[in-house]
Order: sequence, then structure tokens, then C-alpha cells
Amino acid sequence: MSHFGATSTTDDVISGISLAGKLAVVTGASAGLGVETARVLSAAGASVLLVARNQEQLEAVVADLRQQQPAAELHTQCMDLSDLDSVRAAVAQILKRHPQIHLLINNAGVMACPLARTAQGFEMQFGTNHMGHFLFTCLLAPALLAGAPARVVNLSSGGHRFANFNFEDPAYYDRDYDKWQAYGESKTANILFTVALDKRLRSRGVRAFAVHPGVIMTKLSRHMQEADYEALMARTPPGQELVFKSVEQGAATTVWAATSPELAGKGGIYLEDCQIAQPAKPGGNGGVEAYALNAAAAEQLWALSEELAEQSLGI
Repeated sequence: MSHFGATSTTDDVISGISLAGKLAVVTGASAGLGVETARVLSAAGASVLLVARNQEQLEAVVADLRQQQPAAELHTQCMDLSDLDSVRAAVAQILKRHPQIHLLINNAGVMACPLARTAQGFEMQFGTNHMGHFLFTCLLAPALLAGAPARVVNLSSGGHRFANFNFEDPAYYDRDYDKWQAYGESKTANILFTVALDKRLRSRGVRAFAVHPGVIMTKLSRHMQEADYEALMARTPPGQELVFKSVEQGAATTVWAATSPELAGKGGIYLEDCQIAQPAKPGGNGGVEAYALNAAAAEQLWALSEELAEQSLGI
């Protein structure tokens, strides 16, 4: 068991760890947890490639980080995860500049948004949270393998407990849209992807982890209104309450997953509060649902994702 916990911060978990000579790629790096993750990884000596949709916002973040850390080696890349063509174009540019990647932090995401469609017609949360990161990660696999030992960290959520993945209609073409159910399905997909990815790459030195950062007030919750918080509370088991974390506490499990020597030799697992999560129990607080770690479902999702991306990824 880790000696860190729910109140540990990014600075706590990175203490004593040097990332000199490492390249870290962080999606969703223009706000919130992504900025904090980029900050602490660069402070530990890593070169960091910050990825987001808006170049102006990225440049503002880089300018701020350089004020704090004048020696930081920071790069930027524009990419829209909700458009697989944008993902492919971004990866082509990244691989030209960075033939080796040591840490990939798939931090970006959307939560509880109204029904919307990605460029390829997927439901927005599934398309952005899973499909965009699935394709991004798989296309970056050559650089991850070249940088091995390497780690991939996929930000999931305790919200995966809201719903198992729906293989019959993942894009909500034939059923009524429920934004919290859709969010839960996308977060379950993040964990299933982690399981399948780790299975494929672990023998070649790349390990994958899924992370629940905790409940943090960031731009991720920009679509939420008072009724949405009430709906979220209604989905929280009786006797439990939402405990909010600071951004520094929220990003700690991500940084721990990416850098901790305690996780050497491990992968394909779900982490929360800087610990390996226990199985979820009915009415319990936290934990990971068995369906999210189901190896057969993980393989089924991989096959579906390749089909939807219209690309056999060969890893």
C-alpha cells in the first residue's frame, strides 16, 4: 500500500523523483488538472508537450509556467479530440518532433454535457473521452515503445460506477440520452481501454493505468447547473457525500501513476487517492467495478474502437 492518500498533493508524490531526460505528453493541458500535471512534471525535470484545442490558451499556460520555472522545457500541440482527423494530424506532427515518449497523460475530457456529436458522429463524451484518446494513444505507440520503460495514464472517474459500457448503442443513436449515464459509460471505457492496452504493450515495457482524480471544481464541470449537482448527489450512494479536492490533490494520483516506483511491474489497474483501488462494494465509498476490469469486455471494446476509427492499429 502507498503511504500517500486522498489529501496528498502533486508535490508530495513527486518528491525525490527526477524526470530528467524524459518526455511527458499531457492532453487537456490548457486548464485545471492538465496545467498542474504539466507544472509538476516539468519541475521534476521532464520535457513536457502540452496538448489542447486552443493555441492561445496553451501559449498563456506556457508563459505562466515559464515564469514559475524559467528553465522548463515546454512544447505545445493543438489537437481536437472530438475530431479523429485532427488527432491523426496532431500525431503526425508529434512523431516528427518526438520519436520517444516516456509518459503519456490522457487528461482531457468532457463531463455531463448536453447531447452533441463529434466530427465523426459519436456522442460527445464517448467520442472525446474514449475514441479520441484511444486513437491518439495507439498512433503514439511507436514513440512509447521507443521510450520504454514508459507509462500511459488514462483519466477515468469514480463516475464509471454510474454505468457499464453499452456495446449495443455507444453513440446514443437509438436510446434516450442521459448525460450522467453517458459520462459513466465513457469513464468505464477509459478503464477497459487501459486493461486492453496494458495487455498489448506490457511485454515491451509500456504499462497503462486508469486514474480517478477525485471531485475537483475545474472547467470540466462547465456544463453543470444546480439541477446537475442534484442529479449527481442522487446517484451518490446513501450515507456518502462528495468530498472535494484541490487541484493539487486531484492531480496527485495522476502524477503518482506516472512516476511512482511503487507501481513498477504493475499495470492494467485503476487507481484512486494515490492507492490501487479495491473492488467496489454495494453502498461503499470508492473502489472499481468488476465490469470495468473485465478482460473480455476490454477486448470487445478494442475491436469496436478499431472498427469505429476505421483503422486497424496493429499493436
